[in-house]
Amino acid sequence: MGSRYAANAGRAPRSEPASRELQNRARIADLAARFIVEHGLADWSLAKRKAARQLMLTQRHALPGDDEIETALIAHQALFGGDAHAASLRRQRTEALRWMRDLASFEPVLTGGVAAGWAGEHSDIRLELVADDAKAVELALINRNVAYRAGPESPHATAELHVDAPAGVLRLIVRTSAMARQRPRRDRHGREEPRLDADAVAELLKS
Repeated sequence: MGSRYAANAGRAPRSEPASRELQNRARIADLAARFIVEHGLADWSLAKRKAARQLMLTQRHALPGDDEIETALIAHQALFGGDAHAASLRRQRTEALRWMRDLASFEPVLTGGVAAGWAGEHSDIRLELVADDAKAVELALINRNVAYRAGPESPHATAELHVDAPAGVLRLIVRTSAMARQRPRRDRHGREEPRLDADAVAELLKS
């Protein structure tokens, strides 16, 4: 009995720092979500670091994961978004649907914040396209007299193209058929990422 009590007593103090770390991660995530929504900070890593500095938390503190930021974004919009957020999200989804219909031959899927519902007015509209040759997507844009620019290179896509659209930056992520099949559909916690085809987006816009 005595040895078991001693072992339990030895473990108890460590729960307090662990609890404090979780609280700090949540505080960082909440503030980072504010930076992302209210100031259009697109770099989530930068938003986390900036939030940690503003909260006077040192680099010793573990920063929250992107999944924690997304949870904080959903909570932030639910609490503070109101009618303005609903209207902005509707504009973004309407814009997405227009492009999805225009680029239907590339099997477009809406992902990211506009699909999940946490997007702010500064969020990009993220469409994943399937094309074994990314030049085919570029040619489709050129034929429609659409100006575009190349996005960052990625090992998970053959190309990323950005278009300045009326409701925000349209981010076209082009993958080959094989890449599209191999793309994970769940995050590291096993949660399924929202991925909407044109019919699903149209259905959302009916409500």
